[in-house]
Amino acid sequence: MDIRNKVAIVTGGASGIGRSIAQRFAADGARAVVVADVNLERAEDVARDIKGLAVRCDVSQEADIQALVATTRQHYGQVDAYISNAGILGRLGGFELEDPLWDKMWQIHGMAHVWAARAVVPEMVARGEGFFMVTASAAGLLTIVESAPYAVTKHAAVAFAEWLRIAYGRKGLRVSCLCPQSVRTDMVPGDGGSASHDGIISPEVVAQEVVTTMQNEQFLVLPHPEVAQYFRNKGQDYERWIGGMQKMYARHAEAL
Repeated sequence: MDIRNKVAIVTGGASGIGRSIAQRFAADGARAVVVADVNLERAEDVARDIKGLAVRCDVSQEADIQALVATTRQHYGQVDAYISNAGILGRLGGFELEDPLWDKMWQIHGMAHVWAARAVVPEMVARGEGFFMVTASAAGLLTIVESAPYAVTKHAAVAFAEWLRIAYGRKGLRVSCLCPQSVRTDMVPGDGGSASHDGIISPEVVAQEVVTTMQNEQFLVLPHPEVAQYFRNKGQDYERWIGGMQKMYARHAEAL
């Protein structure tokens, strides 16, 4: 899809990857960009710079997503592209982490994509055109040793994006899944942790890759191209891959 003259919603749009995608869409000629974020003040700053619309949205609440889409339709008539990008990191650790953190991760990294699809996909399919992107992570294709809830829920994000592409990809809906490793945002610690193995890239690099993937109508958005080979290695020799990840876990165990 070419973003020119299109209406796009970007959740988590007030900072990091979301902000860079919103800015890039505006620069590339989008008719309108709706910057959605739980932090309305920061969203308004971004929207002001790109002459877009800021909407407060907590994607862990389906009612907020429905209201976001309704507001966009009121202002611009329809939604052409939905970038389901909002995410959190939370405390590092494993199964011992508290249930409220797990629940929040499930809502933001899992159900938020489901709720967004409910809100926009039927309209897109009826028109025979639309774009839906899930921001997952390389952690969703591989794993991340520092955080069990992040790894598990990002796997769910990849799985839902896959299902959506399979179910609606021949009905006019373009679906992509963004899976970067470490990106220089507020969520990333100073050294980037295990995800920085292939370097920490800028959000602007990610936005460029999103635009390229949209135009090529590919499923996976891989700003770190090395991830494709890691994913192949995982599939070709799962036992060996798990052994390698156990070694990485041992190296990063002190962070947990």
